[in-house]
Amino acid sequence: MTDTTDMTETFADTLMGFTLPGRSARGRIVRMDSVLEQVLSAHDYPAPITHLLGEALVLGTLMGGLLKGDAAQLTMQAQTQGGIVKLLVVDYRDGAVRGYADFDGERLAKLGSNPALQTLFGEGYLAITFEAAGNKRYQGIVTLEGDSLAEACESYFSQSEQIPTLIRVASRAGAGGRMAAGLLIQHLADGEEGRERLHVRLDHPDWEHVAVMAGSISHDELLDRTLSLEAIAWRLFHEEDEVRVVPGAALSRGCRCSAAHYETIIARFPADEQEEMRGTDGLIAVDCAFCSRTFALAI
Repeated sequence: MTDTTDMTETFADTLMGFTLPGRSARGRIVRMDSVLEQVLSAHDYPAPITHLLGEALVLGTLMGGLLKGDAAQLTMQAQTQGGIVKLLVVDYRDGAVRGYADFDGERLAKLGSNPALQTLFGEGYLAITFEAAGNKRYQGIVTLEGDSLAEACESYFSQSEQIPTLIRVASRAGAGGRMAAGLLIQHLADGEEGRERLHVRLDHPDWEHVAVMAGSISHDELLDRTLSLEAIAWRLFHEEDEVRVVPGAALSRGCRCSAAHYETIIARFPADEQEEMRGTDGLIAVDCAFCSRTFALAI
């Protein structure tokens, strides 16, 4: 890989993977702007929710980018009992991302402009579901602890999968709109039979070195529009023997709602229940929480 720090193009709405073979590590880097705006603009979110959902979209993309196969999907859901944020959900599938947040606006308005994660969620949990090709599905759940969703995701990998993971997320709102970016890097497993798996050893020297290097990334570097994702990897790991870059999917707003989709779902209900759903105009109205569209179905 060559140094590309002098590139002056805009590098956004892109996901890139990379591996460090000599350190048994893999990583993902993402930067989002127009896709982020498209998802967030579906609702008139206040600033704290915009920031929170933006972070969640970056995290969902970073983790979803670890999956293989066109049908693979990641869903991340944060939920509380009586919290200000009642539900936060994002999912990723083959470059398509979507997200939604449900919250108590009156309680949120009484807080400052930058409330802590614990204030927003109270006693909550984070559920991360991976759906791989072949209908293989597995889920991990961790309590929402720490100062950010990124810390909660690190805890998920450490507790549920025993994979040392470092995640950094940055976001910024300005005249050009909101922009967010993130870096995820993990230690891979050593699969030799009869040996301790490397990813169980949080103090492995290779992982300690990689974590220090990756942890040096600044918010400004992640959000620098003139700095390509390849250039970020180069800055962090140019002293390694080899850095293998894996091009990722171009990102898009991925709401999959359609009249045909909802008609298929409603058709599964008994006729009497369908009648109860109808309005005075004889149509069944279905709202999509993700994109804020309403479908009037004449079933």
